[in-house]
Amino acid sequence: MEEPKTADLAGPLELFPPVDFCCVYGSALLPNNYDKNSMVDYILGVPDPIKWHSENIKYGVVRMHDLAMDILTWDRFYLSGRLQKPVHVLMDNWDIQKVNLINRKMAISASLLLLPPEFTEEDLYAKICSLSYMGDLRMLFAEDRNKVKKIVEGSFKLFQSMYKPLIQEHVFNGLLSTSPHGKQAAFKQDFCLSATSSLFSSLPWTVQHRISGKHESESGIMTPQIAVSSREVAAKCVRKALRRLVMVSSARQAVSGVLAAGGVNAARYLGKKISKAWKSRS
Repeated sequence: MEEPKTADLAGPLELFPPVDFCCVYGSALLPNNYDKNSMVDYILGVPDPIKWHSENIKYGVVRMHDLAMDILTWDRFYLSGRLQKPVHVLMDNWDIQKVNLINRKMAISASLLLLPPEFTEEDLYAKICSLSYMGDLRMLFAEDRNKVKKIVEGSFKLFQSMYKPLIQEHVFNGLLSTSPHGKQAAFKQDFCLSATSSLFSSLPWTVQHRISGKHESESGIMTPQIAVSSREVAAKCVRKALRRLVMVSSARQAVSGVLAAGGVNAARYLGKKISKAWKSRS
């Protein structure tokens, strides 16, 4: 992103109490976006949200520990899902971008388990993008049904810069083979049980425990005993786990949004969302 635009986006931070992490996202940042009314969304990470809010700044914030935990464990799969898609980081005192590499690698593994043997680069990015919308209650009536497609098409080069180096690791390890497909790449993936187990074992415990038995080690820590019998079983497990995580998080965020925005503002926002969703279905 150009330096002048970055400076403009970082401008509001001068009005806030100090933050340890900040990134921005939204359709307003897409290169082909011509909607002057598009809003930019911010995610702020702070040491102490209560203290930060005490200065009467009304923005959504998250404790840095909770942000890092969601990225690494998908325990809520809310911010971790957002950070699997392109964002523009304005401040990062905790090296969250390095931590997020693990999140992005897990997103690739989950997506590969859900994709067919052959697919395109765009298919992969669309699947990655769709993970955080699986089970989202808003997608039933208040979101554009073409949202994933629009995000990927508008941010294709950004997805490439995020994921191409990580995809090459799978090519190097023999899990993927690649060939040209127009201006993008096409892939074939190994569907054997060992490849499936390798992908599944790289997912966080919140997903793995849907299929694996539980074994308590001498340290008292619950550890998974992976028992993936087929690609179909692994894919079903991923879908079930993510749908549940996203459903709970989307419901929680919907309630929080109503409480934070107030009834009138929330109703207006929901009305716009529903109108946009119905237009995408017509």
